[in-house]
Amino acid sequence: MLWTDCLNRLRQELSGNVFTMWIRPLVAEESEDTLRLYAPNPYWTRYIQEHHLELITILAEQLSEGRVRKVEILVDSRPGAILSASEQPATTTAALESAPAPVSRPKKDKEESGSKNSRKRQLNPLFTFSLFVEGRSNQMAAETCRKVLTHLGASQHNPLFLYGPTGLGKTHLMQAVGNALLQAKPNARVMYMTAESFVHDFVSSLQQGKVEEFKKNCRSLDLLLVDDIHLLAGKEASLVEFFYTFNALLDESKQIILTSDRYPKELTELDPRLVSRFSWGLSVGVEPPDIETRIEILLKKAESSGVDLPRNCALFIAQQVVANVRELEGALNKVVAISRFKGTVIDLDVVRESLKDVLAIRARTISTENIQRVVSEYFRIPLKELVGPKRTRIYARPRQLAMGLARELTGDSFPEIGMAFGGRDHSTVMHACEKVQSLREEDPIFNEDYKNLQRLLQS
Repeated sequence: MLWTDCLNRLRQELSGNVFTMWIRPLVAEESEDTLRLYAPNPYWTRYIQEHHLELITILAEQLSEGRVRKVEILVDSRPGAILSASEQPATTTAALESAPAPVSRPKKDKEESGSKNSRKRQLNPLFTFSLFVEGRSNQMAAETCRKVLTHLGASQHNPLFLYGPTGLGKTHLMQAVGNALLQAKPNARVMYMTAESFVHDFVSSLQQGKVEEFKKNCRSLDLLLVDDIHLLAGKEASLVEFFYTFNALLDESKQIILTSDRYPKELTELDPRLVSRFSWGLSVGVEPPDIETRIEILLKKAESSGVDLPRNCALFIAQQVVANVRELEGALNKVVAISRFKGTVIDLDVVRESLKDVLAIRARTISTENIQRVVSEYFRIPLKELVGPKRTRIYARPRQLAMGLARELTGDSFPEIGMAFGGRDHSTVMHACEKVQSLREEDPIFNEDYKNLQRLLQS
């Protein structure tokens, strides 16, 4: 069977715990040119899509001699699905309640044992502090999470609110706190869920008449981790229940960590009382990693996977993929898959071939000319003045900022950027980039403008 052959290859390609936890429990089904894989929940399908689907697709096409051209990962809603609960990472309260336990023990002990084991399984074991790459963009968030661990429930950082664009490591950091707590205190009561999972489980408890059980599960925790809290918007009944759960945990000095794509006060669609409580503790932003951090992320990821990634290849990938860590790891996975498929070492030629689609998109969307247009619109100055000779501050600062963005986002050389800015010398561009770096460190308003333009250009 094709999937059996794929499993044998994946067992060799992936680490043992990743293969056992995420790959082996999948159920496969073939039809014509498509291999369909079934996972037990959306969280699982997203993980496979982001980390392994491309490699599986390449293997399926190779092992089927080209017959299978497409691999899909779906949530398994079919009756009689052969996925045992003991193999599923329990990411929701419903899964926590349904975990099996030995029948020979008293009922109370069984429930406690099942809950305890499920709490451990719900956290991704790879999300640890040791595997988190720190840089200027995330250092404060990482340090704060470590402090939370040593002062659990302390009012100055309870709740801890991590905010920033998607794919920057907020989930990794919050789960690192949970994993470290369980390692230090195996009996600690830890629960991780997304806001969507909270809504789903609360609605299910209403339908099944288990609301009190749901409340007890949520309000008897030592650490509650909730991802994407902004997605509670519009879910009125769930918001009310979360409000009371939130208050109950804070009253008992139990730690809460939340993530969102925005600063708490920007969540205007949520209940103002809840937003106000989010600000009681500490809010820390996580920003897109700079190029040095992106390089270190790639090198560390490659090392942990047993892959030999030359530093010049890591630099090239980091220059092309700038939006977030998730896309960065996806690019590396594609490079590794192509190199293994071709049976060659990773070099710049392999990297360029692997990222040809990314390079084509970037060539269309992020160019020095496009950066100039966006910067001129952002600061409401004529494009001809941005690239022109005038040195007045109203034009000079945006011009330097645009040069800095062009250097970071396009990978163009200093002479190339200089030519695009009215034929300026390469030394002028170098000075502009140095000035931008110092202004970002000294002037919060300038730094905010820079980050806003980054997001505009990378969206």
